Amino acid sequence: MKTIKGPAVFLAQFVDSKAPFNSLDGMCKWAADLGYKGIQIPTWESFLIDLDKAAESQTYCDELKGKINSYGLEITELSTHLQGQLVAVHPAYDLMFDNFAPDAVKNNPKARTEWAVDVVKKAATASRRLGLKAHATFSGALLWHTWHPWPQRPPGLVEMGFEELARRWKPILDHFDAEGVDVCYEIHPGEDLHDGDTFERFLAATGNHPRVNILYDPSHFVLQQLDYIEYIDYYHEFIRSFHVKDSEFNPTGKKGAFGGYNDWGDRAGRYRSLGDGQIDFKTIFSKLTQYGCDVWAVMEWECCIKSPEQGAREGARFIQDHIIEATEKTFDDFAGGAVDKEMLRKILGQNPDL
Repeated sequence: MKTIKGPAVFLAQFVDSKAPFNSLDGMCKWAADLGYKGIQIPTWESFLIDLDKAAESQTYCDELKGKINSYGLEITELSTHLQGQLVAVHPAYDLMFDNFAPDAVKNNPKARTEWAVDVVKKAATASRRLGLKAHATFSGALLWHTWHPWPQRPPGLVEMGFEELARRWKPILDHFDAEGVDVCYEIHPGEDLHDGDTFERFLAATGNHPRVNILYDPSHFVLQQLDYIEYIDYYHEFIRSFHVKDSEFNPTGKKGAFGGYNDWGDRAGRYRSLGDGQIDFKTIFSKLTQYGCDVWAVMEWECCIKSPEQGAREGARFIQDHIIEATEKTFDDFAGGAVDKEMLRKILGQNPDL
């Protein structure tokens, strides 16, 4: 068993043009004052990290890490969710996903993919320089538009889609392997890796690549009505990153899992601040601890009702209260004793002369 590290916070949703959310120092002080011990850094925010420099310079990484450590914080993971998404984009989504790309590669899917691959590889090198062992990202999606098969999917389409997804990610995974860093795909609606079956399809398509791992976030499974507890039983050996985010599912006679194209506040499935949703975090923390998952508990704020400031304040305490200090003793150790083979034979009713 292993004690989960934390609490930590993913900074992405808190970035703002106003202080303290517009500088690294400001965000570090804010997080530390709330009781967080770690930060997950979105690499697309250049004021938080210069990824080009981080991939090239150990001195820059040492200084960045030193600054963050000076606030009593550690870097949990770097995130390339937006750039990882651009590794695989179906043409139907080109226009909207161009918003995640720099102007130089917009309206040019080939160049955009090449840029995304390069950025994610740089994140691998930067992670190694920062002493990190895990990296958080999205897989992207070539098949998402076919998940509810109408019109019917042609035979072989899914297999070909995962073969192509694996082909795009294989050079990235090899680079992460060389850097000694795990790729933790957030299993998420909108991605080709969105549940257990799709994770297994991708893992198989990569030839069971050792760097293919999971960022576990139970909030996405509630919206799918997937058993998020049993998921841990199946995939605990792959869980190397952990987002602590709550959600709820309240279907009515008018809407269910598909959501009716409503905004988040009006959907049956909604993301909530920690403790305001339906997720059984006590069992989740118990399972992850029991299985020895070496992860940071990173709060991700996405709530359609509560403010991010309140969510962050409450989130640090919520996570701290759920972290289990893994025991190194058995409760009945006091009644035990040294191994006595003769006594064991007697207990078993064995004849010592045989």
